Amino acid sequence: MNHGLVWTERPRRKPVWPWVLVATCLLCLMMRLAFELIGPGNQAAWLNFWGFRPDAIASRLLADPANWPDPEVLGLLTALFIHIDWVHLVGNLAYLWVFGLAVERAIGHWWFALLFLVLGGLANVYVALQMDSSTIPVIGASGGVSAIMGIYLGLFPTRRMGLWVPLGLYLQFVKVPAVLVIGSWFTLQLLYSVFGPPSTDVAWSAHIAGFILGLVAAMLLRLPPGYYHLTAHED
Repeated sequence: MNHGLVWTERPRRKPVWPWVLVATCLLCLMMRLAFELIGPGNQAAWLNFWGFRPDAIASRLLADPANWPDPEVLGLLTALFIHIDWVHLVGNLAYLWVFGLAVERAIGHWWFALLFLVLGGLANVYVALQMDSSTIPVIGASGGVSAIMGIYLGLFPTRRMGLWVPLGLYLQFVKVPAVLVIGSWFTLQLLYSVFGPPSTDVAWSAHIAGFILGLVAAMLLRLPPGYYHLTAHED
């Protein structure tokens, strides 16, 4: 008689409704609409309230840690939900949805929310320290979105993604390795940050920092025994 252990495939569970992802997208959309409705006269004050000024954050973080707790520091988190134009918003939400759907189903709602906020906030800290003389408010979900992309690649390094590729007059649906898609994106962020024109319009460092933090978080999430046995079937 064979008394060895036999691995049996866990039945596929019903896909988890990604309510944190949906709520995040809706909140970003609502904040963009609110920015439009308050009118040009109040928009500068709005950005200063919800965003963060790198010079103010850097000076506070480099000072006595006892001075760190301050409402102004919350801007590192609230800035993740603020966008000033529709292209910026749609681009961030598209990336967040494509990669966030699988990540939230894999790690759960609360881990997804926590990592989006914490890693996005830390990416903003890095931006503040890199741009410590800038008085222009920084906003956008890029740091958090990049972190989710890093988590996705760390959890699903062999997964393939479906893309529509233009071939002449037609679009061809192909499966491309996720590592190639995300790796190409990350390479562009590095190139723009090093060789791009000097500008404070796009905080490329937030993309890079968020992605690396997300990749590290994914490696830590993979440490508990049986993690993949729990999540392997949640596509």
